[in-house]
Amino acid sequence: MTVYLLLAASGFIAWIISTIGGGGGAMLLVPLVGFIAGAQAVAPVTTMTTLIAGSGRALVFWRDIEWRIVRWALPGGAIGGMLGATLFSTTPAEWLQVIVGLFLVSTIVQYRFGAKERTFEVRTWWFLPAELLVGFLSGLIGTMGPVMNSLYLNAGVGKERMVGTKTAVSLPMHLVQVGTYTAFGAMTGRLFLFGIAAGLGALVSNWLAKRLLHKMRARDFRAVVVGFMALSGAVMIWGQRDTIIDLF
Repeated sequence: MTVYLLLAASGFIAWIISTIGGGGGAMLLVPLVGFIAGAQAVAPVTTMTTLIAGSGRALVFWRDIEWRIVRWALPGGAIGGMLGATLFSTTPAEWLQVIVGLFLVSTIVQYRFGAKERTFEVRTWWFLPAELLVGFLSGLIGTMGPVMNSLYLNAGVGKERMVGTKTAVSLPMHLVQVGTYTAFGAMTGRLFLFGIAAGLGALVSNWLAKRLLHKMRARDFRAVVVGFMALSGAVMIWGQRDTIIDLF
């Protein structure tokens, strides 16, 4: 019972931080899930958590969703998520995490700690191939952190609109991933319960998180998003430190 309460409390805190930081709540759960159930459990558990928490977040942020982006991003995310989850048990993903981590860390320089609004122009259709790639990598790694935030910021989508739109795109992708993990035997009953515990804690946090987000200035939100992206990248790289050391 203590493990489930710990997961619920961690999910609650992680999703408040992730809402203010533009996503990446599952990233904060990776160390805990890995410690409790092992590295192979991270992807199934965090995906289930995100699916449950995202359902509540979609309702809370429903009016803020940018449906023009969802129409392009959703197919890519769903297809990529299914492909990544299918290859999850047979494909090593250690170096993928290092590469993604380096990209996330670099955003703090790209956006000058949040002072710069955009670094390049984005067309709406770009979300289709971008979500296809991110969905695929998410299926392999279990969480990509706030890697898509750069595209949203450059598309002029911030604060509530970013959180709501990202949630609408990711929900079907995570549903497909959970189904695929289950079909291929990666989602056991124990991991299913772990995901539900953390997911319920995260679900409760959505209403409080939106109130906190509403009070933030756009520039402050951008600074937090960029900082959280860099922090998430550093965590991903640190998690693969043994892989990097082995190379040398």
